[in-house]
Amino acid sequence: MIDQQTLIIYKFDVLFNILMELKDHFNFKIMLGNTSKIDEIQNDKNCLIISGEKKSKLNNQINIKEYPIDIIKLVEIININFLKHKFNDQNNIKIGKYIINLNSRVMNRNSEKLSLTEKEAKIVVFLNKSKNPVPITDLQKEVWDHKSKLETHTVETHIYRLRKKIEKKFRDKLFITSLKDGYKLNA
Repeated sequence: MIDQQTLIIYKFDVLFNILMELKDHFNFKIMLGNTSKIDEIQNDKNCLIISGEKKSKLNNQINIKEYPIDIIKLVEIININFLKHKFNDQNNIKIGKYIINLNSRVMNRNSEKLSLTEKEAKIVVFLNKSKNPVPITDLQKEVWDHKSKLETHTVETHIYRLRKKIEKKFRDKLFITSLKDGYKLNA
């Protein structure tokens, strides 16, 4: 995996040479890619690949076919793509074998998808942040923004419905468990 943002130029030596002359003006690393390097890092979210030919099944790729290249527009496209990947990556939370996209509030496992309400997403994210069981009062404060103790079954009802949705879609009865101290995720 690549730690910093990296631009890979694949089968486009002319562009690589141009960008290497300008590399001091960029805040990302530039590499000349070969087939084995591309196959190795193609799913890295910090990597963007520019190529002169379209390579099938390759993520994060910009294919340039038109000449001459407007270098300012190219750098703008590169920056926009890096920002998109960074933004999307920050909005995807991995919880065990699930991924929740905070923008769309969709919970994924493999190719299965489950739409969550705003409260359901907040419940899962809040429970995920805690290693210990979360008391109902903490959920009331953090998810519902209740300031004082309330005698209500809102939390229990939401968690019951959320469990049923997850069980029906993913056949996972143990995603959220009830303990004497509160609720816990088992992801």
